[in-house]
Amino acid sequence: MNAAVSFIGGTNGNKKGLAATLAANPGELKLRASLSDTNFTDGSTLNLDNLLLSVEKPGSFIIDFDIPKKDVQFQFMNTFKVEGKQVNCTYTHVRNENRTVLDGTLLLDTANKLSASHELGSANCKLKYSYVHRGLTTFEPCYDLAKKSWDLAVSRRVLGSDLIKATYETSSRVLGVEWSCSSLVNEDGRIKVSASFNLAEGLHTPKLSVQSMWNFQA
Repeated sequence: MNAAVSFIGGTNGNKKGLAATLAANPGELKLRASLSDTNFTDGSTLNLDNLLLSVEKPGSFIIDFDIPKKDVQFQFMNTFKVEGKQVNCTYTHVRNENRTVLDGTLLLDTANKLSASHELGSANCKLKYSYVHRGLTTFEPCYDLAKKSWDLAVSRRVLGSDLIKATYETSSRVLGVEWSCSSLVNEDGRIKVSASFNLAEGLHTPKLSVQSMWNFQA
């Protein structure tokens, strides 16, 4: 049985946070225990009320147990082909909220794909197109039918494994810029620096956040 531990630590303004995940792979299943959004402001008080337990069979299903909220989320995946094109479908249901979301992705070729996400019983529906140019630059326009607005994401790989990404939401006029690179301390880890600009409020100092991720195999 393989096991792995990952940590994410970071800052967002004057807040600090820590997240940890312990994963084990007994046979075909993956078991995870995650502690997320564990914020502390003075460096001493931890909030342990975000424990999540998960059981996953890759490519088939994921069941998440939210212990504090006594909630369960079911996610089922399936893949099939239509006219020789691969279609990936995901069915997600959250018990407490009684909310069901259907996601589908049509892979047109190695560079182009179409995606749709719809929450059943509501007008919430998003359509997204993704195009990868020469394996380095990705363009992802997205249309939100409920908000009747466009979002755009553009990312590019540089220096091998580094990634620069920019996003813009027309409904909120929020511009985001993100840069992630390999960690110099942990070979499987990553460092991510993000900046967010609310253009609706004019040109102000952006909201900055920094995350450092460490992964350990056992």
